[in-house]
Amino acid sequence: MNVRCDGVLEWRRLHSAMVEVELLGSGNAFLPSGRHHSFLIIDKHIIIDCPPTALSSLRRARISPADIDTILITHVHGDHVFGFPFFILERKYISDRDGLKPLTVAGSPIVKERLSELCKLAYPGSLDDILQEIIWVDTPQLQDWDTERFEVVHQPAVEPHGWMLTHSDGWSMLHSGDSGPCEELWTRIGRCSFAVVEMGVPEYVQTKEHHKPSDIEKLATKFPSTHILLTHTYIDSDYQILTTDIPQFPSNVTHGEDGMIFTIDKNGNPTVE
Repeated sequence: MNVRCDGVLEWRRLHSAMVEVELLGSGNAFLPSGRHHSFLIIDKHIIIDCPPTALSSLRRARISPADIDTILITHVHGDHVFGFPFFILERKYISDRDGLKPLTVAGSPIVKERLSELCKLAYPGSLDDILQEIIWVDTPQLQDWDTERFEVVHQPAVEPHGWMLTHSDGWSMLHSGDSGPCEELWTRIGRCSFAVVEMGVPEYVQTKEHHKPSDIEKLATKFPSTHILLTHTYIDSDYQILTTDIPQFPSNVTHGEDGMIFTIDKNGNPTVE
C-alpha cells in the first residue's frame, strides 16, 4: 500500500458513511489576524480554490499536496488562485516527483488560461510539463458527487461562480465563492443542508459583490434548515486590526475559524468537531 493509501484511502475506509469538510482558511483578501485566506478541503482530497496561503494551510493540516486530486475554482481573483504555482511546484519537486498523481482542475474557461499564465510568470519554463499533464475541465467527474458550477454576483472580469455538490446519499452542500446576495445562490442554499458562504465586508461597506452581516441574518432566517458556515470573513481572530467583534447570528450560522472540521452524516446533518 503506497503513501496515499496509508493516509487518504485509509481515512475514507474508516469514514465511509460520513463526509469531512475542513476549513483550512477563513480570511478575506486582507488576511485578518489569525486567519489564512479562505480555503476548503473535502474528504482530504478535493480543494476549493488555491489561495496564496494554500501551501501553508495544507502544511498546518498535515495534508500532502499530492493527496489532492481535484481543485474546484470559484473565480480568478488573486486571493483565490495565486497559490497555484507554489502548489504544483511542490507536487513536482517534493510530494509527487514521479508524476503519478493525476490532478483535475475545474472551472470556467478563463481558469486554464489564467493559472497557466501565473505559473509561467512565477517559474518560467519550470512548470510547463506539469501544466500539460493537468486535466482541465468545466465540471469534474467525482466519486459519490454530482457537481454543478453556477454564476454568482461578483466582478464579472474574474468569471465568478459557486459550486454545488450533491452526494449520492441525496443531500447537497454548496460553496458560494465570492458573491453578494443573488437569487441563484440563495435558491440553491435553500436546497442544501450545508452551505459555505462568504461574508467579506463589514456592514458599512457599500457593495453588492459581498455578503454583509445583515445579509447573512436574512439568509439564515429564510432557510433555517440549512447550516451556514461563514468564510472569507473580515473579522480578526487573534489581535484586533479591524475588529474582533462577531455579530449575533441565528443558531444555524457558524462563523468559521481556520482548522474547523465538520463531519456530515448520510442524511446531510453536519457536526463540528
